[in-house]
Parts: sequence; structure tokens; C-alpha cells
Amino acid sequence: MTILAKYTQLREHYHRIAGAGRDPFTVRFERLISSTEGVLNGRRTILLGTNNYLGLTFDQSCIDKGVEALIEQGTGTTGSRIANGSYSGHADLETELADFYGRQHCMVFTTGYQANLGVISTLVGKDDILVIDSDSHASIYDAAKMTAGQVVRFRHNDPDDLHKRLRRLADHPGNKLVVVEGIYSMLGDVAPLKEFAQVKRENGVYLLVDEAHSMGVRGDTGRGVAEEVGVEADVDFIVGTFSKSLGAVGGFCVSDLPDFDVMRVACRPYMFTASLPPSVIASSLQALRRLREEPGLRHRLTANSRRLYDGLRNLGFQVGPDCSPIVAVSLPSKELAIAFWNKLLESGLYINLALPPATPNSLSLLRTSVSAAHTPQQIDQAVEMFAKVGRQLGVLPTLVQAAE
Repeated sequence: MTILAKYTQLREHYHRIAGAGRDPFTVRFERLISSTEGVLNGRRTILLGTNNYLGLTFDQSCIDKGVEALIEQGTGTTGSRIANGSYSGHADLETELADFYGRQHCMVFTTGYQANLGVISTLVGKDDILVIDSDSHASIYDAAKMTAGQVVRFRHNDPDDLHKRLRRLADHPGNKLVVVEGIYSMLGDVAPLKEFAQVKRENGVYLLVDEAHSMGVRGDTGRGVAEEVGVEADVDFIVGTFSKSLGAVGGFCVSDLPDFDVMRVACRPYMFTASLPPSVIASSLQALRRLREEPGLRHRLTANSRRLYDGLRNLGFQVGPDCSPIVAVSLPSKELAIAFWNKLLESGLYINLALPPATPNSLSLLRTSVSAAHTPQQIDQAVEMFAKVGRQLGVLPTLVQAAE
């Protein structure tokens, strides 16, 4: 027995998935043609599972800025900002992100995962309480493991349950931090932030919103769900990522707390991780400017999301409760989801296969993520592929009869 024996069940689960067809963990594209197409096993394939919401990975201005920084400043920083210093781009990006959100402070992290991990684990001390939505992202759960304080979960997207739990904790002397997401990454469901903000005000707690999947997607200027429902003033911390709408990698946190900058010497994941390379900083900064200057990107994304969501729902597929760029189809079993995913891939459509235990309520999901760069024809083609495979596997007739 080795030190890895504890993962035997996980290994067997993985082998069952791989044994049923293609291995989703080793899909390798020979070439990327654009933000929405790649070549897989010699075949042009529509990319509908990349989180590339605004399609900026192939934006020429972003590429040019990244190349320019790469040539002028090299491939990497080779250390953390506290050890090796900051490049001008780091400060420029933080300044522009703070301005975009109308906040005083911003910290940039090397990944979005690290942003949640670092911010949450640093904010919650041993006398404090962390209160998280039960469907929180893995980075939030891992941050909870790192906190010195008590961790409490409440029912997903349930303001009443959050209120009850906070009332029970009213006599606890420490600070309380509530963490929710704007759009949840598996089903694409949207948090009731207006109601959560009301609960926050009534109970005098802090509120952190992870807008990773809603930045560039929701709100009049693309700041996210908090902007859309008018509760930004109630949100103490906003966490986001560059790996979705900005088409790169990295994360950030913005806040108005006057002593926020102490986080730079208190947050260990920030202090001891190499900072983002100049090319990524430069492309992310340009992508942010594109987001701000071209609302048409967001409008095309919204139209494409609605086209896919309605197309799949009208066929009879079970989709999530809200229309967002994440459109997930729920299937009755893991085996059926695996078979469906394989057939879609063979047809020239790449999406995400999401299975328990990584999914809410142990759902077996075919997860898609729409881009502003998709053409209406690509969206319609994807719907047709779903319809064809659904009929081949007997999914659609079953769902139609159940609806009748």
C-alpha cells in the first residue's frame, strides 16, 4: 500500500470514465483556430466549454500588448512581488481595476483560485466566522479549510436560511464574513444578491461576492450581478478572475476598507507566490479596456446565451434555472452523460463533462459556456448536435413524454 492508496476509489471512477470512450482529462487540441474553434484529432471542433465569455483570447489588440510586454520585459518575474518587486504593469492593472469597480483598493493575484484562497483565509481569524453558500466553488471550500475560524454553510441561494443562521450566531463576538458567488459555475444560476445584501445589512456582517463568472457578463458596465441589482455599496469585497471574460489567467480583489492594503503583508498565498508575468498583465489590462469600451461584446454574449438556453430548453432538455453564459444540461445518470459527451465530441462539439462529486446535488451535467465570439450559426449547429445525439440515446423522447 502506497501513500496514494487513499485515492483508489477516485482512480477507479476515473478509469470508468476513460474506459467509456475519450478521456476528458486528456483532450488535446492540435491547433486553435479562433476563440470558438479548434482542431481535435484532425477535425474542426466548435469550442463550447471554454469560459471565454467575451472571446478575447484572440483579440489582436490584447495579443499585441502581450507580445510587446514579453519582448520588452521578459517571460516572467521569477518571484513574488514582496520579494522581487512589482512591475509597472501590476500597479497599472490594480489601479484600473479599482477604477472600474469604483473602489479605493485592489490586489492582483496569480490565479482566481489563489485570490479566493488568500483573501478569505486571511480575513477570517480564529475568533471570526466564515459563512458560505453550500454550492460554493472549490477555491472557497479550500479557503475554508485554511481559515482559523468557524465555518458555517447555508442552503444554496437561500437568503432566509442565511438569515436564520446569522441570527443564531448573533451573540458570537467575532466578525462574520458571508461569501457568495454572482453566477455559479456548474448550473449558471444567479445569486439573489439583493436579498443577500438585505440580510447582510440586518445582521451587520461583511459580504464578499465572487464575480468570476459574472464580470463582463452582468451589469450596465459589466461589473457583475452586484451592479445589475444595485447593491454594490453593500458588498465589502469583490473577487474576480482574468481567466473568464478577460481571456488570460490571474485574479483580483477590490475593496473600500481603509486598511485593506495590510493584506499585502498578511496574505500568505499572495506573499509567497510568483507574480503574474508582464505579458499576462499587459493582455489582461487591454482586455479590461476592451470590456469597458465595447458594451457590444456583452450584448452579443447575452444574445448568444439566450439563443442556446432557449434552443436546448425548447427541445426538452433540462437546463438550469437561469439564463446565463453557463448553460448546463442535466441527465439522469453518469453513464448517460459520459456517452452523450463522447458522441458530441465525435460530432465536432467540445463541451464540459461534469459529474458527482464535483456537481451540486450529485447531478450529471453536460456544461456549456457561451462566448460573444460564437456566431448564431455555431449556436444553432450546437443545438442541432444536442438534438441528434439526444434522439440517438433516447434522451429527448423520454424527456418529452415526461413533460406531457
